[in-house]
Amino acid sequence: MKLFIAALGTETNTFSPIPTGRTAFLDDLYVETEASRRSAHWFVGPLRVWRALGEAAGYAVVESLAAFAPPGGPTRQDVWEDLRDRVLADLRAAGPVDMVLFDLHGAMIAEAQDDCEGELVAAAREIVGPSVTIGVELDLHCHLTDRIVGACDVLLTYKEYPHIDVDDRARDLFRLCDDARAGRTRPTIAVADCRMLAVWRTPNQPTRGFVDRMSAAEKRDGILSLSLAHGFPWADIPDVGAKVVAVTDGDPDLARRTAEALARELWEMREATTDRLLTLDEAVRVALAPEAGVTVLADVSDNAGAGSASDSTFLLRALVEAGATACAIGSFWDPVAVRLCREAGPGARLSLRIGGKTGPMSGDPVDLTVRVLGLRSDAVQTYGNGKQPMGDCALVEAGGLHILLNALRTQVFHPEAFEQFGVHLNDYATVFVKSAQHFNAAFAPRADRIHYVAVPGSANPDFARLHLPRAARPLWPIVADPFRDPA
Repeated sequence: MKLFIAALGTETNTFSPIPTGRTAFLDDLYVETEASRRSAHWFVGPLRVWRALGEAAGYAVVESLAAFAPPGGPTRQDVWEDLRDRVLADLRAAGPVDMVLFDLHGAMIAEAQDDCEGELVAAAREIVGPSVTIGVELDLHCHLTDRIVGACDVLLTYKEYPHIDVDDRARDLFRLCDDARAGRTRPTIAVADCRMLAVWRTPNQPTRGFVDRMSAAEKRDGILSLSLAHGFPWADIPDVGAKVVAVTDGDPDLARRTAEALARELWEMREATTDRLLTLDEAVRVALAPEAGVTVLADVSDNAGAGSASDSTFLLRALVEAGATACAIGSFWDPVAVRLCREAGPGARLSLRIGGKTGPMSGDPVDLTVRVLGLRSDAVQTYGNGKQPMGDCALVEAGGLHILLNALRTQVFHPEAFEQFGVHLNDYATVFVKSAQHFNAAFAPRADRIHYVAVPGSANPDFARLHLPRAARPLWPIVADPFRDPA
């Protein structure tokens, strides 16, 4: 038996000013073969799982490309085609295979292709034919299209946000596809369109209960897998929006009924799951009069994990002007500032222009006199069961603020992003992180409270004001009832 595996992803924000070219992949993750044995990157986790399970089950494992770029604007068409063609060439070269497993993001858009993942999987199906089992694992912030669903035998997404279950879902996918290949099951897939744009934070009720009920339902007869694809709202394409996926054992009617019931349940929860976000002024007031312990505030609008530049200065400027102290903020994507700090050296004092370099949604640069507290080369931070590179980093101090700068654009996932410089989370009364939710897994156990803050940015969470003229149907909250309003 032969198993073919590959990993390819990025998350495209069509409002982002950041082009996604070849260097974005080379800087973050690009391993042409056997990344499962050579890379600690978090996106490689499913490949490690599939290699171990496949070899234990007697498969000869053929491993193709593992590539990931930080979320940003659309991928250059030639770059996408090179990535796609590399995977498909490896699949052809592998000869007859018995099973194909893809670790994909699901929200990758190229300049001339809205549905990169669907194009890839459909092309793979043409190569291997109808009898070979194809399984796909997607990030839950994906766009589900008829093309990708129709091209695979099993499709599932992560269940958790933050994504603490990437490897667990990889195990599920291997088991389901191995059973299908062996004829023990006959998977059938149904998708229900929720017609919603939202953020569902799975540690919080009532979303927590919804996810737990999905997991419990998978233990019932006939139901193999259930997923809520949250969707990625900042993408002006036809399939934007949340959808529910149900996979059953040879029962398409059960799959349809189950997916539709979960979609209705999610719709009824819409008001209870809507975030309460602090304004800029409210966030500054928290920093000026902090409660006891550590308060973490997330700048969700400038989250690199949603394609934002991660160099906006709206919060930084407000904190400086208000005289906030005992406060940390970051990470700011500013390779120029990092370079100047490296040239000045540890302990140096210098005038530094921070952030505001990418475009109007980044605000204006902030000019400060800073002291370099620490420097790190090729820094990494923990994310789930793997690592995420940060590039060269600097921690600088200005007044009572500690400001984290990094040369490789990424969101903050873990307190070690700050603590790698010898500081401790408890050194601060307030910590501002440029992240929407992934920070929660590592920060929540150590923070006394967490708030979310909305300021200008290319991932602004005011979904009612999103301009999505290419969306193929009405979506809440742009319209009050997308199931009644005319398409």
